[in-house]
Amino acid sequence: MLRGAPLAFGRGVVFLRRKSLTRVHQSEPACPMSVITRFAPSPTGMLHIGGARTALFNYLFAKRHNGKFLLRIEDTDRARSTPAATQAILEGREWLGLPPDAPPVMQFDQAARHTEIALDMIARGTAFRCYATPEELQARRDLGEEKRQAAKANGVSEDAKAALLAEANELLAPYRSPWRDGAPAPSEDAPYTVRLRAPDGGDRILEDGVQGRVTIQARELDDMILLRADGTPTYMLAVVVDYHDMEVSHVIRGDDHLTNAFRQAQLFRILGWHLPAFAHIPLIHGPDGAKLSKRHGDLGVDAYRAQGFLPNALCNYLLRLGWSHGDDEIISRDQAIEWFGLQAIGRAAARFDADKLTSLNGHYIRQAEDVKLIDLIMPSLTESLNSNLASDTAGRLEKGMSGLKERAKTLVELSENAEIYARTRPLALDEKAARLLQDDGKQHLGLLRPRLDSLGEWNLEGLEKATRDYAENAGIKLGKAAHPLRAVLTGRTVSPGIFEVMEILGRDETLGRLDDALSGKNKL
Repeated sequence: MLRGAPLAFGRGVVFLRRKSLTRVHQSEPACPMSVITRFAPSPTGMLHIGGARTALFNYLFAKRHNGKFLLRIEDTDRARSTPAATQAILEGREWLGLPPDAPPVMQFDQAARHTEIALDMIARGTAFRCYATPEELQARRDLGEEKRQAAKANGVSEDAKAALLAEANELLAPYRSPWRDGAPAPSEDAPYTVRLRAPDGGDRILEDGVQGRVTIQARELDDMILLRADGTPTYMLAVVVDYHDMEVSHVIRGDDHLTNAFRQAQLFRILGWHLPAFAHIPLIHGPDGAKLSKRHGDLGVDAYRAQGFLPNALCNYLLRLGWSHGDDEIISRDQAIEWFGLQAIGRAAARFDADKLTSLNGHYIRQAEDVKLIDLIMPSLTESLNSNLASDTAGRLEKGMSGLKERAKTLVELSENAEIYARTRPLALDEKAARLLQDDGKQHLGLLRPRLDSLGEWNLEGLEKATRDYAENAGIKLGKAAHPLRAVLTGRTVSPGIFEVMEILGRDETLGRLDDALSGKNKL
């Protein structure tokens, strides 16, 4: 871990020496002839909002430049990586409509290749065997903290304080191993790690596609571990080798990886490999500016799918989190590919707003084809009604979908609203609907029924006229008849226009539901 004064960077913390980091504005760098991006999630959990946005940005950038979008599962953390998380990531990416241009690469499967590179570096003198034990390194850190605290004690002279802080800073500085200069092994069978021989002196500069020019001092970089004591490659080594072998040209990821870029860049240079272009995007915060959490909507993509969000709506919203194209809010996939560029990504943390996402999803539902929406909600309708669907449910939904989707912001809402056309008789009435049959509500329905039955044409206009005529002749407002009518035909007090509902249900179903109510067959 890099040590020193912490400097906030998005959601993470970058540990750099005070005043060692600077940035200047930079426009988007010119793209090489072949653009290859990658999405590289760790399968330690679900595909969350931040990861989904990273995948989207990488996909769009690749397609914008007629390049390739690749997927690499970084499963080197064997203790935390799970097949379930891997499957969830693959399914989430597929649902979002972000197909890779090659089969996914499992990073752990490349371990032999990573080890080969580390051993070659030892042979060339750019890496070395380090015999420091974890216990020794922890004792070093503990002593450093002890001296730092001692410097704060009362009664310590300024000279003693300065000496203690100097010792603490030395102990807590990025680790430079004594074996980097050829110190002998403590014993022939002593366990060891393989570390990179970090270059000394000067500044290290990174030209970042979003952050601009970022500079740190070389002393901020440690002799980082390449192979653990058990011989397994570390993340830092693995990703660099994989970037090279996969010919990745652009690394677009969260700015919590900014310090990793400096560590990886030195490895690229030591190996003599072409350095990819880096672009570190600010992370996502909640609407209150705090770190994104579950209470803000930091959920897995699978959760948003289950809540009834459309993939195009979620992608559209994620695209606008930190990237903009003028005042455009509704952006199609084709437009996104045409317009996307790194120069339009802001440096401030984007703020996630669940209400805006929901509103946007409602727009996409209204624009969706009716047949597609029916296919999407039929499974949930079947489940919620225990497969007890009316025989002509599909036909009713086809007729009624235009009215249903105007009132829904999620597929869950759409499915719940669509139940009025899918239920079998007798309907269950909710509590509010049942109350509308009290007093004179049921009486009005009994008097209205023969008027409806006598209609020659069963259409919206005729149904509305018959109900209005009845209300006028009875000396009541239209609602006195229409509200009880809605209650017994839908089981609810809220629905699309009741005359539209009656037309879609048809004569037999409408009169049958009326008869159920008049004879007391409805379930409460």
